[in-house]
Amino acid sequence: MYHDYYYTHHTAQTPPHTHTTTPTPIYTSHSSHTSHPPTHTPTHTHSHTHTHTHTTPRSTRAHTNKTKHTRMKRSTECELTCDRFIPSRCGMDMDVANYNLTACAKENQLPTATNEADLAASLSDSLFESKQAYKVLAFKNKAPAPCESYTNRLKVLYSQNGSNIKSKVKVSRTIASEPERVLDAPGILDDYYVNLLDWGANNQLAVCLGSTVYLWNATTSDITELTTLPSVGNVEPYISSVSWSQDGSYLAIGTAETNEVQLWDVTRQKQVRTLRGHSGRVTSLAWNQHMLSSGSMDTSIFNHDVRIASHHISTLSGHTDEVCGLKWSPDGLQLASGGNDNILNVWDAGRETPRYTLTDHQAAVKAIAWCPFQARTLASGGGTADRCIKLWNTETGALLQSVDTGSQVCALQWSRHYKELMSSHGYAQNQLTVWRYPSMEKVKELRGHSSRVLFLAASPDGETVVSGAGDERLRFWKVWPKPATKKVSTAAAGAAVAKKDNTSAIRASKRAVNIR
Repeated sequence: MYHDYYYTHHTAQTPPHTHTTTPTPIYTSHSSHTSHPPTHTPTHTHSHTHTHTHTTPRSTRAHTNKTKHTRMKRSTECELTCDRFIPSRCGMDMDVANYNLTACAKENQLPTATNEADLAASLSDSLFESKQAYKVLAFKNKAPAPCESYTNRLKVLYSQNGSNIKSKVKVSRTIASEPERVLDAPGILDDYYVNLLDWGANNQLAVCLGSTVYLWNATTSDITELTTLPSVGNVEPYISSVSWSQDGSYLAIGTAETNEVQLWDVTRQKQVRTLRGHSGRVTSLAWNQHMLSSGSMDTSIFNHDVRIASHHISTLSGHTDEVCGLKWSPDGLQLASGGNDNILNVWDAGRETPRYTLTDHQAAVKAIAWCPFQARTLASGGGTADRCIKLWNTETGALLQSVDTGSQVCALQWSRHYKELMSSHGYAQNQLTVWRYPSMEKVKELRGHSSRVLFLAASPDGETVVSGAGDERLRFWKVWPKPATKKVSTAAAGAAVAKKDNTSAIRASKRAVNIR
């Protein structure tokens, strides 16, 4: 009995029994046949090139046709009964996919386009080099539908307790989709690494537009020009960061080109001090009572004691690129810093080495916010190549949770009245998202900006959040109105007010800053 074999070159494609190249045999064996080596006796003809001639016995051809019919039948049965569908890699471009997953673009390098369609086309050309954009997993056909009589044997396991589960009704408040107010901010920098917006305890919003700082009084809606940086020769300095002291008495202004920090007494509208030492622009500022921390493009963090003449008391060196995020914890015991080196550092007060160096982010870390109602909980957001919001326990350094937001995370802001967190984003929708903590479920998405939303600041009462974007607009969102409180007796209310006033006086005395 002959053993089944056939050649990869079909006889219909080449002349019968003649092959210009040596064929590659593929052998198949069946349990109904004994295993014998194939008989292959090439015939040589006398010519300039040797030609192999092969003759297939008739019984072998008949058996081969029968085998093919059996194989087709088994393939058809498998297509009808198999429950797995394997993707085809023919539709993939592995080089492009690898680039998309590993490339780390700078946060300010965005394609320029006039509308969303042009922007999408520009991104496609940049990412795929004008080639067809392939899907990561491409399927040739849809998955075959199961038979009508097919039943998933796990269905009973997953549904046996379904009748005992009571549906939970989520009670949620209504959040307005439109802002309460919109202000123009002409000339505000569309720069991911700077911090140009801050709302002080005195209910004044500081806005930096180019080389000028404006103060908007939220109570009276009055606008005051605080200062404009003068030109230095041919150099046009601009403001790269701003931050209010905790009591709202002083405003710290970080500059570019001159690379200094200016301290202003807002009540008198007078500059009271200049802090120098950085060799790069000052892009982040954070107050801790009389201590002012400044982060710079020179990769360093300076701690200044504004009460003494020799203000520079320590230098924190934990980054290898620009420091673009800086926040002190509410109790003043820890400082968080984020940089363009994709690193998040946590520093203990009084120490010059980081307690934790967290490297989980894959892009610049600018968005940093401490939780006001849960101690040692820190939220951080990554740039374009990362797109994640991460929650940390800074006591242990543990990563509590990570959420992929789908776009560049520019800023974060916690609520003081609800267990919620707001994030602002860049391309493609330039939205603001409210997240429920700790589940990190989306509560609301707010849209309106036509450019990435780079800055966030909350009002002193915690009810309103202002967002600033590259579209030169400031939008005010009343996201967190104070929840209704139960009525209490007059005596209890008077005692509570007296206690609150006493506590506020003690805190104010501790936080009072005397600048010399």
